[in-house]
Amino acid sequence: MGEPKTQKHDGDVDAFIDAVPDERRREDARTLCALMAEATGQPPVMWGPSIVGFGEYHYVYASGREGDWMKVGFSPRARNLTVYLMDGYEDRGAQLERLGPHRLGKSCLYLTRLDRVDLDVLREMVEDSYRTPHPAEREDQP
Repeated sequence: MGEPKTQKHDGDVDAFIDAVPDERRREDARTLCALMAEATGQPPVMWGPSIVGFGEYHYVYASGREGDWMKVGFSPRARNLTVYLMDGYEDRGAQLERLGPHRLGKSCLYLTRLDRVDLDVLREMVEDSYRTPHPAEREDQP
């Protein structure tokens, strides 16, 4: 089995954020980076060319495929800030109702602007997700 395409590396998170072309998206990325670092107690780390992640877990699927992945993260994409909460959004209905304007993918939360959402709710969601083990996370891992 091949390695996942998106790997953790020692890229400069600040330089990545500073290079975001849109000023509003760049400021939102700085705010979200600080929020996630505070909520998780973890430093930001680059995953692939465009994702900033916090924390890490080891997963093992029934197929035998295994690897490491961030517990939470974000990417300042051109159209949206994409927030990654690895435990998903199925049980977050009440939080999502309080959050403000958003769209959902499987493990992705799409936000157009941070000034349109409740940052306290977003922080709560990040904290909850960070503490929740991913279903494929091995139980013998820290």
